[in-house]
Amino acid sequence: MRRLDWTTLDADGRRDALARPARRTESAVTDGVRAILDDVRARGGVAVADWSRKLDGAPPRRIAITPEAEAAARAALPPAAARALRIAADNVRVFHQATKPEDTKWIETTPGVRSRIGWRPLASAGLYVPGGTAPLFSSLLMLAIPAQVAGVGRRVAVTPPSRDGEPHPAMILAAAEAGLDALWLIGGAQAIAALTFGAVLDDGEIEPVAKLFGPGNAWVAEAKKQASALPGGPAVDMPAGPSELLIIADRDADPEIVAADLLSQAEHDPDAQVMLVSDSRGLIDAALAEVEKQLQTLPRADIARAALSEGRAIRVPDLAEACAVANAYAPEHLAIQTNDPDALVARISAAGAVFVGAFAAETLGDYAAGPSHVLPTDGAARVMGGVATAGFMTSMSIQSVTAAGAAELAPVAARLARLEGLEAHARAADLRGGR
Repeated sequence: MRRLDWTTLDADGRRDALARPARRTESAVTDGVRAILDDVRARGGVAVADWSRKLDGAPPRRIAITPEAEAAARAALPPAAARALRIAADNVRVFHQATKPEDTKWIETTPGVRSRIGWRPLASAGLYVPGGTAPLFSSLLMLAIPAQVAGVGRRVAVTPPSRDGEPHPAMILAAAEAGLDALWLIGGAQAIAALTFGAVLDDGEIEPVAKLFGPGNAWVAEAKKQASALPGGPAVDMPAGPSELLIIADRDADPEIVAADLLSQAEHDPDAQVMLVSDSRGLIDAALAEVEKQLQTLPRADIARAALSEGRAIRVPDLAEACAVANAYAPEHLAIQTNDPDALVARISAAGAVFVGAFAAETLGDYAAGPSHVLPTDGAARVMGGVATAGFMTSMSIQSVTAAGAAELAPVAARLARLEGLEAHARAADLRGGR
């Protein structure tokens, strides 16, 4: 990780200090994704299968989530693992049921003129679950359960095949816990293309979806971006690319915990980015030394080291400035490990998820706390939040007007319409107002 002193940096230096890895936006990714999307749009399922064989080493497969498949997956896992997965699923469901938006009450703005907001589930959603190097069944829970709670009509889950071509038992069990009827083994940009354009495959048909959800590597993030820009293309949840973590720590923070949290995100992906911001040089020294120590026994050390090369350890004059740095970076995950972490929360305005205090490990949020761990990356947390039940729904205003209400409000609307030069608008109001 690069060590930087915030007070010595000019404006350009500060922008560079908070820049995301250049690999995320290199032209090879952009051009490669465009080629895949164009090919799938032209050749459909044949192109999806070709790209899957080329990039994943296996053709697409549909795994039916039957009672027999669930029972086999459960038997293949240690009982404690199956129980942990059930607890995580229950917590995710409880949280999203409690935070599901409801229709508002009627609001009368003028006597006889009432309006409210109504919420409806999406007709369909494509759920991308990262995989390949690690079976991220947790992401399946964090997407499929909120979609289920929202009442989405059709949920299509896709995930890359593992090296041996078979789904991990935990992935099957997670799909069953989320009430899915199938799981497609397709990864990368070709999976996003299949969800965007639809694809007829050997194992069945994937129909186009209304909205794309889920995190992924640079290729998946770029594919979602390009798909959403197409005329009539699907909406997307958010930029959800390689993982990010920023930790604000003071002299009282535990260097071992700080290092463990940095590595927990660095091991995700070579394009992941971790940041440490502290007002204590001693804490930075101790934490980075602990990172090196823990790396020695980390199974995914090579991946973590690649990510750490894009990491930063930034010394700031005080914790108020640390919060300002965090807001400027707008991390996917923000951990506050200080003597009085609650005091800093009010200063945070841009983060996908905030973990308050040394016990609030980001890992707990990743798996079992309840809120979805699918969060905005690349600075998008400045303007949007993570996946929630509301993201799988649409809202609409519903208006009801009585004759008396129209008589009261129509003259106002007609006058404003004529002020804008829209006579037909004004006449439509006049008819309601009895004129």
